[in-house]
Amino acid sequence: GLGFNIVGGTDQQYIANDNSIYVSWIKKDGAAYLDGRLQEGDKILAINGKELKDLRHKDAVELFRNAGYYVSLKIQRRLQPQNGPVGHGGDGESGGLPLAAILVPGLALAATAVWILLRYRQRM
Repeated sequence: GLGFNIVGGTDQQYIANDNSIYVSWIKKDGAAYLDGRLQEGDKILAINGKELKDLRHKDAVELFRNAGYYVSLKIQRRLQPQNGPVGHGGDGESGGLPLAAILVPGLALAATAVWILLRYRQRM
């Protein structure tokens, strides 16, 4: 897939009283890692223009699985880590950073992504 894991949702809150979806882990050499913009702890506000408000965790996972080849994320960058779960600020909109695409159009990156996908499928 996209090379990262998510946590959160209405049924699995990562932060108390917060239904948001967060990046929990980025796979080394995965698509998100190679792109370099997404960070562990980032709050994902939207995927391909669809807001991730008040979704169950499994519904958010399905959105990511069905996102397609080119993915656009709107995220909110975390603040400096604190003593506990990831810190975040604001109402989720002012800090949004639109990512044009996790897989930036381009032959070199597309070829790398295909190679990673084929290698991953061979291991399954």
